[in-house]
Amino acid sequence: MFLNNKNILFIAIAITFLSACGEPQSVAQQKQPKVVGAGGEPLEVAKIVPRWAAETAWLSLRADQQAALIAESDVFYDFVYSDQLEDSGITFVNRVVDDASRDYKGVHYDHGTGVSVADVDSDGILDIYFTNQVGANALWRGRGDGTFVDITENAGVGLADRISVGASFADIDNDGDQDLFVTTVRGGNVLFENDGTGRFKDVASESGLDYTGHSSGSLFFDYDNDGLLDLYVTNVGVYTTDVQGADGYMVGFEDAFTGHTKPERTESSILYHNDGDNRFTDVSESLGIVNNRWSGDLAAIDANNDGWMDLYILNMQGLDGYYENQQGKGFVDKSEEVFPRTSWGAMGIQVFDFDNDGDMDIYITDMHSDMADQVKPLLTEEKRKAIQPKYSQEFFKDNGNGIFGNTFFRNEGDGQFTEVSDEINAENFWPWGLSAGDLNADGYQDVFIASSMNYPWRYGSNSVMLNQGGNQFVDAEFALA
Repeated sequence: MFLNNKNILFIAIAITFLSACGEPQSVAQQKQPKVVGAGGEPLEVAKIVPRWAAETAWLSLRADQQAALIAESDVFYDFVYSDQLEDSGITFVNRVVDDASRDYKGVHYDHGTGVSVADVDSDGILDIYFTNQVGANALWRGRGDGTFVDITENAGVGLADRISVGASFADIDNDGDQDLFVTTVRGGNVLFENDGTGRFKDVASESGLDYTGHSSGSLFFDYDNDGLLDLYVTNVGVYTTDVQGADGYMVGFEDAFTGHTKPERTESSILYHNDGDNRFTDVSESLGIVNNRWSGDLAAIDANNDGWMDLYILNMQGLDGYYENQQGKGFVDKSEEVFPRTSWGAMGIQVFDFDNDGDMDIYITDMHSDMADQVKPLLTEEKRKAIQPKYSQEFFKDNGNGIFGNTFFRNEGDGQFTEVSDEINAENFWPWGLSAGDLNADGYQDVFIASSMNYPWRYGSNSVMLNQGGNQFVDAEFALA
């Protein structure tokens, strides 16, 4: 059993969608005089608006293109989604630090926060936990009729005093209820033990999971098959200074996105062994899984079908890592052997059986590559492997093996994988988290990808990709609206 916060978690703030309305890549500089500073003073903020985004004809062009393509397919799409937020009663509002908003800079705060779902009170109804950068996180209890009630205060999981990133629910002590782990930026990660009724106790300190750093994704899985869920926590890297900004956050480096080129900013991710009694031990070094990549997320997969869960760990600024489990006694880095070429700017990952052949495949979204060069707006989702980014190998550090775009690794059933993203239409623009599920009840797993970002790159479109019989994806987000 394994649970990944981003299997059910969307990083819902992302980066620009590129369309094909034929507009040049120049931008219009506009002024926005109605922004207010911390002291109430009016501020002027330069707005960078891509001309094609300001002139929104690309939206209808995109919708028309999808309608034509989906009509030619045999995938079922005669259903729609409607916005039920107001009826749900959920009033949670995500707030971000100034580095990701008013004083926007290229720093990893702009990767946003996540959502996790579980039945916290064992009433058979799923509840929703939202993480927040500024202000409290929020736990909303499902009533079973599509409405929710805020139970954050009673549950004791607000964490208003820190900048949260992601969250994972898992039964860490095998008592039948869902406990909660929350990652933060320099505030200390938190483990909450559930008392079975949806009330939680902070046991981070005694558990050994109170690491303080730049944490992001978390994954509960049983690497040694002892019946207890172990934990892997990804740490991005040191992207903040020791200067404190408004709302208590630590101001980010101006050159945060070159941090992976500076060894002193390395922050290793951590594998924790579950020792029982809510105690965990860092076993990263002893088990040979020291990962210094700038990692935001990961997934567990039994890639070689030996009954032991292996790990695929993303790198948002470089090549990904694959570690093969040695029957719970250690891990061997087989990245270059099994996955020699990977997405250069990987952000999200989903493991699922795309073609129903009994083997688990791997879908990875790549957002940072979309920032590597000025690519003309296109309506097609052709992978841009041939682009010539403007940065040097000193920056990319991939020995030419990085793929600039999403990747889809088809499991060949013999411990080997083939990258088939172009073949199955797995590319999209400015993607972050993704989640798989059979949206149209045809027996094949479809995919939702959260895309776009905060200002000034907020002009993206989320993607819904319907699975056409395990052969390819058909873009459908406009067709289902």
